[in-house]
Amino acid sequence: MPTKPNSTLFQNYFSDFENYDEVLKSNMSINSNWQKLLANLSDIGFENLSNKQKEVNWLMEENGVTYNVYNDPKGIHRSWDLNVVPFLIHETEWSKIEKGIAQRAELLNLILKDIYGDQELIKKGILPQEVVYAHRGFLRQCDNIYYATCKHLLIHATDLARGPDGRMWVVNDRTQAPSGMGYALENRYSLSRVFPEAFKNINVKQSSKFFYEFNQMLINCAPQNKANPNIVILTPGPLNETYFEHAYMASFLGYPLVTGNDLVVRNGKLYMKTLKELKQVDVILKRVDDAFMDPLELREDSYLGVAGLLDIIRNKQVAVVNPIGSGVLENSGLIPFMNRICNYFFDEDLILPQIASWWCGQKKELDYVLNHLNELVVKHIDRSNRENIFFCEFLDEKALNKLKEDILSAPYKFVAQAKISFSTAPNFINGALEPRKVMCRIFAIANKEKYKVMPGGLVRVAAERETLFISNNRGGISKDFWVVTDEAQTNFQSYSWDNSCRISIADINDLPSNTAENLFWSGRYLGRALVTARYLRMVLNRMNQQHYDVSYSNTESLTILYKSVTNITSTFPGFVGANSKDTLKNPLKELTSLIMDDTRIGSFAQTMMSFNHSYYSLRSLWSKDMWRVFDSIKKLWGKFKEDKNYSIITLTKLLDRIITRLIAFMGLIEESILVNQGLLLYFIGLQTEQAMMHVAKCRSLLVPKYEEHLQYEILESFLSSHESLNIYRYSYRSYLSIENVINLVLLDKEYAKSLTYQLKRIKKDLDRLPNTDLEAVNVCKETIEKAYNIIKELHVGDLIELDETESVRQKLDDVLAELSELLHETSLAISDTYFNHAYQQTQLVTQNFPLP
Repeated sequence: MPTKPNSTLFQNYFSDFENYDEVLKSNMSINSNWQKLLANLSDIGFENLSNKQKEVNWLMEENGVTYNVYNDPKGIHRSWDLNVVPFLIHETEWSKIEKGIAQRAELLNLILKDIYGDQELIKKGILPQEVVYAHRGFLRQCDNIYYATCKHLLIHATDLARGPDGRMWVVNDRTQAPSGMGYALENRYSLSRVFPEAFKNINVKQSSKFFYEFNQMLINCAPQNKANPNIVILTPGPLNETYFEHAYMASFLGYPLVTGNDLVVRNGKLYMKTLKELKQVDVILKRVDDAFMDPLELREDSYLGVAGLLDIIRNKQVAVVNPIGSGVLENSGLIPFMNRICNYFFDEDLILPQIASWWCGQKKELDYVLNHLNELVVKHIDRSNRENIFFCEFLDEKALNKLKEDILSAPYKFVAQAKISFSTAPNFINGALEPRKVMCRIFAIANKEKYKVMPGGLVRVAAERETLFISNNRGGISKDFWVVTDEAQTNFQSYSWDNSCRISIADINDLPSNTAENLFWSGRYLGRALVTARYLRMVLNRMNQQHYDVSYSNTESLTILYKSVTNITSTFPGFVGANSKDTLKNPLKELTSLIMDDTRIGSFAQTMMSFNHSYYSLRSLWSKDMWRVFDSIKKLWGKFKEDKNYSIITLTKLLDRIITRLIAFMGLIEESILVNQGLLLYFIGLQTEQAMMHVAKCRSLLVPKYEEHLQYEILESFLSSHESLNIYRYSYRSYLSIENVINLVLLDKEYAKSLTYQLKRIKKDLDRLPNTDLEAVNVCKETIEKAYNIIKELHVGDLIELDETESVRQKLDDVLAELSELLHETSLAISDTYFNHAYQQTQLVTQNFPLP
């Protein structure tokens, strides 16, 4: 007897929208496979379920799980949306789906081999040539490339949705650089951590073995079966939609995350540019679209790939997963011919049904499409036009006529499909269950002679209740995907790799040059942000004190401090330009701009934005605790900008809280990676920037001579901004004097914030960097050595001498100017020696690769 649904759980579930549902049958009884899960949800109750959803949302933000959306008003890094109610399929149904996915993966593998090989499908009339040659994913440069791997197609993802007949239908194939595996892994981890009660009495298959075999597949792809191959993950960079997943998988698998300018072709082999030397690369797991992979033979304007890569692939010196050119399989034009191709290769029909499709390049099919256009969904055969999906029933007459004209002008570019209403599944929204359309992405990998299918996958849910289109770019939601079985399962997820593949711990010599550069600049931006924030906070505190002690000297000292802000941050004209008198009348306006305006070069906001970019580029290195601190800064900043309450007190509080978090972040960096694994570059960048800004502060405040009372206020302000006032009082226990201040902040060899100590630290760390080009390395070391020798020989008596006008300490200014120049030269020498990546390339023949 069918079980009736819980009246509380499904109250108003179909109140204004009816559809085929995963849980409720047509007679409103419950699908037996869902009964245990629904019982668990009922036991928890809606109020606790709401709390669980909030905890999941919190964990997504805390762990920095993001999906990048361009032009999103909330910012490019959108938090990943995981619903607390999972999606499930029983093993009985799953076994058929698994066979269908494996069959389809093998079929696409053979199609890929044929398209770039003998082309028997075209020659025998099984597949029209226009379906292949008119698709942007077909790259003639890949013709007749032979791969030594067990399969040509090594990773395959299929989007499935349940049709009105109750079967799972194939919607799309993803072969170029399939995404979602990492998100599926994170979904399972997050839900099991926050909501273990949901798994009560339910046996859910785990993906541990699949990821073990995925890692083994990458190892086995290495040319000549090389032991301990060097494997890298190639990413377009932190602005890519799924960059979180790139960094996540790099961290999970333990492989370097590289960009195109980390790699170079030399003498017929592919190398990764490290700090010390070129290191040969054997396998690339690519997340870059095919046309951008080789600017020498493909898109010449691409800086995402590697010039000459295709040539070494032809010579079997590197394996690329998936092969360049596999994007041709992401082709709606193939769908009408897939069953025929399946019979040609396997002498059997497709196991998984497809949506009824008509390729418009055939006369009969074209006539049918034009006569029934308002009943169909029309697509380009090319996925690159994925936004141009036409739901014709919603088009007006003008739009329909325009679409007809487009089809008739190039019919071979279009495919029409029957409109099918896919199933819904319960989604917990605003304290209630709602039916939402769902689509499942299932992954298969080559496993020797067969394909291994991941148990589960990634489930995406429509953003709105009646939305037909399911897309993360349009605010889609995800679900954990359960394959449930009657056999007992362990919930312990073990991801141990093959013990036979032992790779030594990577050190600084193995660090990709692009990663090294981002570490260096992370240190510089972080150092600049901290020094700038502390200095601005000091000035705001002085302004606040003026309200209680309005004296002439205090006003004069503030004017000096205002002008020093402009000089230290190089935000001219500011307080020193032609209109400085007007600016000084309303200093808070200028200071607010220096803190909040992210379009102003040198401002605190612009520095934080630069740090934000370098941080995202290094996501695979940082710990979750670091992300939490970083995310708290972003939230604090965002809320403050929304409030727009810019007073002295509120700005001071903002800087107080950000400074505390920046210091916490700096402490956590040292826990995330070893010094010899790249932390050294961060230290060099941090010390270099702090030393340069330290010099700028000294030139602004210590070089001029002031009257005694004013001098005292300036020295106190300087030490306060340098967080050295207490150290000074403890060390000297005397009235503030210029002589003692210079001794402490410039000449003290033991004080970590003195310039002497900072230069010594930079010199020591530079000596530990690997020697690549001896001449270039010598420039780095010579400049910092010269700077250190200069400051080491200084005497405070000489530095405090005044010039002829008795108003400036000229010797001090000359020394500081020379040290500033040497620090600048050192920074340039480091960049030229270790971070020189990009090279301009030009093809002899211009080729047409339209933008996707």
